[in-house]
Amino acid sequence: MSVFQTENKIILTCNNRLSPYLQQEVEALGFTPVRVFKTGVELLGTVTDCIPLNLNLRCASQVLYLLKSFTANDPQELYNELVQIEWEKVIDFTGYFSVTSNVNNEHIRTPLFANVKVKDAIVDRIKSVKDIRPNSGAEQNKTVVHLYWQDDKAEIFLDTSGETLAKHSYRKIPGKAPMLEALATSTIMATQWDRNSTFINPMCGSGTLAIEAALLATDKHPGLFRMNYAFMHVLGYDEQVFFVERRKLKDKAKKEIGFKIIATDISEDAIDISRRNANTAGVEHLIDFSVCDFADTEVPEQPGV
Repeated sequence: MSVFQTENKIILTCNNRLSPYLQQEVEALGFTPVRVFKTGVELLGTVTDCIPLNLNLRCASQVLYLLKSFTANDPQELYNELVQIEWEKVIDFTGYFSVTSNVNNEHIRTPLFANVKVKDAIVDRIKSVKDIRPNSGAEQNKTVVHLYWQDDKAEIFLDTSGETLAKHSYRKIPGKAPMLEALATSTIMATQWDRNSTFINPMCGSGTLAIEAALLATDKHPGLFRMNYAFMHVLGYDEQVFFVERRKLKDKAKKEIGFKIIATDISEDAIDISRRNANTAGVEHLIDFSVCDFADTEVPEQPGV
């Protein structure tokens, strides 16, 4: 049974209260949410469905695919349930995996202990079948397993994203106190900007709002800036599915817009950083950057945000 063809619960996580905007994105992709909560959206789908979700979503943090739900009162019961999963069909025995968790259980003083129990169950299962121990560690650039354990209710997921989706991979120079890219996109969506009129970003800092506005206006998605996801390291992965989805992103992206995006800051360093980040995102030519006081920011007569 391949997770790429088997439908199960998918949890799309996001920062607190960003789920209404994540829901809009999910529905625009043709998926129907089963449940929407403060920090995420629940769907039904396969790991194959997780591929376009990872590439397209701007407001999400992780795309989690459920492997098993069960009851576990303590670490031993957790281990006993997890060691029954056919991990040898999910994780390459010559590969590498990492474990993350969200744990609230009276027997667990630190999530790291829960992570170790998950790792032990996976390694012991694979070693019993393949006679080889896969490597594991903290890096989230290969296969990633996520444990959600609240009281006696536990769920084990494949984290198909790995490194967070909330960072959109173009911001190489963060500047001071940068705004998270997913939060910037959600903020713009909250204004109900039509993506076809003036957008002004005074006090722009590292330029995240202006850059995200340009990416929204040109229909450029985060998947264009990233070439590694955790789903690529799950057994059964077909790279052609990824390349087909990525080609769709390239084909629909626009190169030009017919309106102004204005970004200003009193700091020359901030504008320099903004320009560099915009250049990495491929939208520097779409943004009018200038060094000036907030009060001197150009405000065109046309409608906008």
